[in-house]
Parts: sequence; C-alpha cells; structure tokens
Amino acid sequence: MTIDERLDRLTERHEALTQSGDLLLRESQEQTRQISEHTRQIGEHTRQVGALRDARAALLQIVRTHENRISGLEGQP
Repeated sequence: MTIDERLDRLTERHEALTQSGDLLLRESQEQTRQISEHTRQIGEHTRQVGALRDARAALLQIVRTHENRISGLEGQP
C-alpha cells in the first residue's frame, strides 16, 4: 500500500469519524431538548396536581362545614 493510499484511507476514516461525531452531537442536543421539554411538562403536571390537592382540601372543608350545619339543624352534637 502506497503512502497516497494510506493517506486516502486516513482521510476517509477521519471524515467518517467527523460525521459520526456530528451525528452524536445532534442526537445529544435533541435528547437534551427532549429532557428539557419533559422537565417542563413534569413541572406543569406538578403544579396541576397541587392545584387539585388544594381544591380537594377546600371541598372537604365545605363538606365538613355543611355536615356540621346539618347536624346542628337536626339537633345532633
């Protein structure tokens, strides 16, 4: 194998490695973007669950108030 052939092979390998590196970089950037989006969605879901928990607590308080009122009207302690 001549030096020119070796240089050609090295150049081909270098180009292939560069393309592989570029592809890995793009895939990594896409994964980072997806992780960021999922993190945002988790934050939104967490906020929604918190709001539902607060609404449930408020409804429970209303139910207890009404139960106490009904019990009072019925003359029960």
